[in-house]
Amino acid sequence: MMNFEGLDPGLGEYAPSLHGTLEPGLDSTLDPALLQGVELDHDALAVPVSESVHLLEGMYSELHSVAAEVGIPVTAAHFDLQEELLWMGNHRGHASSFFGPTMGRYSSFQVHLTDDIRHIQSMETGVLFLTKSNLKCLTRGGLIIFDYPMEEGTDMHSLLLTDNNTLLMGGLQNYVAELDLNTVQETQKFTVEVPGVAIMRQSNRFFFCGHTSGKVSLRDLRTFKTEHEFDAFSGSLSDFDVHGNLLAACGFSSRGLNGLSCDRFLMVYDLRMMRAVTPLQVHVDPLFLRFIPTYTSRLAIISQTGQCQFCEPTGLASLADIFHVNTVGQLLMSFDVSSSKQALAFGDSGGCVHLWSSAPEVSFNDYSRETELALPCLVDSLPHLDWNNELVPLSLLPMPLTNTEPLLSDWPSNLVTPSPRRAPPVDPEILRTMKTVGFIGYAPNPRTRPRNQVPYKIKEVELEYDSYNQVPESPIGRDEEPHLYMVPKKYRKVTIKYSKLGLEDFDFKHYNRTLFAGLEPHIPNAYCNCMIQVLYFLEPIRCLVQNHLCQKEFCLACELGFLFHMLDLSRGDPCQASNFLRAFRTIPEASALGLILADSDEQTGKARLGRLIQSWNRFILTQLHQETQEQEGPQAYRGTSSSSLGSSGESVIGRLFGCEVENSSLCRCGKETVRSSLTLLFTMHYPEQSSVDKVQEYDFTEILKKSICLEQSTQAWCENCEKYQPTVQTRNIRCLPDVLVINCEVNSVKEAEFWKAQAEFAFNKALKKEAAEPPKPKEPLPTEWCIDSDVLNVEGLTSDTCAEDLRHVWIPLSMKMCISKAHGLEVCSWPEGEELSAEDEAEGAAVYDLVVTVPHILDARTGGNLVAHIKVGETYHQRKEGVTHQQWYLFNDFLIETIDKTEAAQFDVSWKVPAIIYYAKRNYHSKYDLRIKNPIEASVLLTEASLARKQRKSHATFIPLMVSEMPQAGDLVGLDAEFVTLNQEEAELRSDGTKSTIKPSQMSVARITCVRGQGPNEGVPFIDDYISTQEQVVDYLTQYSGIKPGDLDAKISSKHLTTLKSTYLKLRFLIDTGVRFVGHGLQKDFRVINLLVLKDQVIDTVYLFHMPRKRMISLRFLAWYFLDLNIQSETHDSIEDARTALQLYRKYLELSRGGQDEFRKVLKGLYEKGRKLDWKVPDVDSADGQGSPKGTAVFPSVLGL
Repeated sequence: MMNFEGLDPGLGEYAPSLHGTLEPGLDSTLDPALLQGVELDHDALAVPVSESVHLLEGMYSELHSVAAEVGIPVTAAHFDLQEELLWMGNHRGHASSFFGPTMGRYSSFQVHLTDDIRHIQSMETGVLFLTKSNLKCLTRGGLIIFDYPMEEGTDMHSLLLTDNNTLLMGGLQNYVAELDLNTVQETQKFTVEVPGVAIMRQSNRFFFCGHTSGKVSLRDLRTFKTEHEFDAFSGSLSDFDVHGNLLAACGFSSRGLNGLSCDRFLMVYDLRMMRAVTPLQVHVDPLFLRFIPTYTSRLAIISQTGQCQFCEPTGLASLADIFHVNTVGQLLMSFDVSSSKQALAFGDSGGCVHLWSSAPEVSFNDYSRETELALPCLVDSLPHLDWNNELVPLSLLPMPLTNTEPLLSDWPSNLVTPSPRRAPPVDPEILRTMKTVGFIGYAPNPRTRPRNQVPYKIKEVELEYDSYNQVPESPIGRDEEPHLYMVPKKYRKVTIKYSKLGLEDFDFKHYNRTLFAGLEPHIPNAYCNCMIQVLYFLEPIRCLVQNHLCQKEFCLACELGFLFHMLDLSRGDPCQASNFLRAFRTIPEASALGLILADSDEQTGKARLGRLIQSWNRFILTQLHQETQEQEGPQAYRGTSSSSLGSSGESVIGRLFGCEVENSSLCRCGKETVRSSLTLLFTMHYPEQSSVDKVQEYDFTEILKKSICLEQSTQAWCENCEKYQPTVQTRNIRCLPDVLVINCEVNSVKEAEFWKAQAEFAFNKALKKEAAEPPKPKEPLPTEWCIDSDVLNVEGLTSDTCAEDLRHVWIPLSMKMCISKAHGLEVCSWPEGEELSAEDEAEGAAVYDLVVTVPHILDARTGGNLVAHIKVGETYHQRKEGVTHQQWYLFNDFLIETIDKTEAAQFDVSWKVPAIIYYAKRNYHSKYDLRIKNPIEASVLLTEASLARKQRKSHATFIPLMVSEMPQAGDLVGLDAEFVTLNQEEAELRSDGTKSTIKPSQMSVARITCVRGQGPNEGVPFIDDYISTQEQVVDYLTQYSGIKPGDLDAKISSKHLTTLKSTYLKLRFLIDTGVRFVGHGLQKDFRVINLLVLKDQVIDTVYLFHMPRKRMISLRFLAWYFLDLNIQSETHDSIEDARTALQLYRKYLELSRGGQDEFRKVLKGLYEKGRKLDWKVPDVDSADGQGSPKGTAVFPSVLGL
């Protein structure tokens, strides 16, 4: 970078009167001297010098010249450090690049409308251009990467790239600015004692700053503090360079009243001793200076008139080493040396760039990457079609590619079916003779095949693996080939397609047309979504957990109550169980049982979901039993009321699922031990089958009875024998549970084969029965719900079920259970619609209906998933749809569909393996109190202690509500929340360069603020809670959240720290009261907090000031435009944001009084202003920002709280 002080003052003036003799066809700014020996090209491409160029090896001579823009001075030249490009920028803000030694034009674009380009710096991703008050980064083709405007009044001259991500900028002001290129934000300003940093260089020891006063300062690489200073010239500094231990500088000396004159002595400094060595006298007036180290540390000294001299910095300059750049009378304005030291570039005041080289085959860099050249423009010329000619092929007609209809050119399905080579099955002889030691099997070689050889075509094996020949298919696609995909579409794992708008444009209604709420699957450990739905649709559990509230921070019953409340409120929109799963991850027993999955296990499908969900089923029932048993009925959060719904030692879970079991152990010595216990579920035990014997036929009720009244032999301690003895253990039940929970335990191929064989037996029996009976006329299915119609039975489907529908069905839809003194437990299938006789009821018999089945879906493409078939009762339909009927539904995360009752009992074990079955006693919930009394009381809003040890009253940022201030329905509350990141988002780049989000970042709420929306204390916060977290935070997002490391740690935090549950209860109370929340972007806030708020209780300023099909506007811009407030200047503050949202709502009400047309005009003005400013708030002094009259008059200050 050069200093223009002391140069010819008329250099930048180009009066039209000087060029009156030019030809009329040429640019009026063209100097006639340029026409000497130069052939001008009117297309402004490369202008070759007329005489031929002969290069001498090792000596620099002119290789090429180009007129970029004739008559416009070239103010900056730069060799690209990554590619074979030479960049130039001119006095009018235009940049051009030239490719290779031939100087072919590569790209050309306008960088700034008026200011000259003062410095150019290339990077990996683009090129930086510095003008007077602007830094712009563009791609090498001219597309803007970022545009960074600087403060008004800045006069920048130089920049220095300190590493890949950091940039220093200096100029005539008294500071050097540091810029982070990742965030394009100014990180800090270094004060400079001597203003005017015109040139900057860097070595491995120092930053070097050349000042317009003639001084060169050496600064520390980390702190930028001045370490040394050289007073090089008395007038001004022109240029300097550093190499090794030498610093050489050229400049201007003061000559008294005559002003500045160019000094022909170069100042040379030894950086080892920090002192000057003998000045070097040269024979030209030095303007530019650069080390060109090849074999020696040569210096190139360039004068303004085009003279170039090479000399050693410690020797004498020789007249024989002077060369002349043919500028045709113009003055040199810029100079650069390539990184390979083989090429020099000069830019002159006439708009020409001169390339000098020391070799004919010059390369600008030692290792340049390949430059992406533009393809020649090929214009499609469509041939003329003669309609009268019958031989013209119709394929010449251009047509769009349809997404729905198959094309004639589509390949037939039999040719696109993948057929991988599968390993052949192990020889049965090997399996028969194999002996297992540990987990390794040994068997003699049967010699049936050649050694180390496998036949290529294995037809039998390929047939066996047909089930895996599945074509992956997108939910919305043209290739619908269900015969290639064994798993029906509605059972496959569903995933959310994320776009730039996140979830806003994802069509959940495509997957769920009911009014029941699905659950989102992307949260860690969301494999249990299906079982959460199962628990929700058991009415006594739904009421129990919503009545439950305790003071434990992580209570699964409390969290289920909160989640079920959201499922009650939702009208078909999916909810997420994030808070429940967060509490679930903190339970030590869940971790000990292996129920908490790593992310890798969930994504890769390594988890054995069938076994896992059965363990989860046992765990959740036990956990809920313990948590609801610990308190005597539901209590308010701070313990003010109680109810008679529960009693000490007994829980609703125990009454609902519990079954008193008598365990008897009989030793062969005759000693019998009997113990009683409570069991909440039963596990299926299947009869032992040898591989040789044929599978026997069993009824499901027979296997179930043997599993409940289990008898098995095992080694157990006998107190009589005082040693371990073979013992027969027998289990009997004393009473029948209201809901019978069965874990199917189909965890291996043997159990799956048994289940498959029994289903085949049952199907064949149904076929024979149907063949023996006379056929009945089948009645049509109704198209709408017919409550009083005789066509429907209790399931809402025809009572006629043909035998074909019973394929893969083994379990009965209804069964009768009875405990008699004579025969013990009796279990048998029962006709579905029949009721018990009076005799059976007198004996204590009960009919159990199938209400839930949870299958594990085997899918090799996605790793499998879990779904639930649930028979939804009348009360749920009454609440959601206003009709009274029962219906079976499939719940697959956020996909919900109605299904037939037989589909719920069908298990094709090749892809649908039974895991959990629930049978419920008919009309069982009539004995339970199903009323819900909201346990959250106003006391949750009163003062509470902070978890932080260091928090003091003087640090309080809010005033809790007084009893007289308790909110009423319709009151306004300003709300804002800040978040931290627990897991980064997972995304992939598609082949077209677009980004696809696979899994969004997992956020956690870190701070919640509520401010009063009316009354004398309007604008004063009454909640400002920092949320303690036990999970690892990967990003505090301090720039956007204001949360710093340590703020959420109870040991060191000085904030008002609470648990998430405590703050959640406060918000729930406000929602239940019916207040209206005012904020900006509340949809995301409530989503991360895991709250569902009705739309008429939310006033979101992001939508109030929004025009259809236009961008959403930030709170900062709205506050600046409407309220004259400068907020979020450094970090976000939730109190400030909540107050601002309230003020904006008041402003909206004020603007809306003029009518919709007036308000629409205001919005148009807002969008026009935003486009002009690129939606960036202009920088203002702090006096006009936070402390502006509009900002302080609305709300009282709370700084002294």
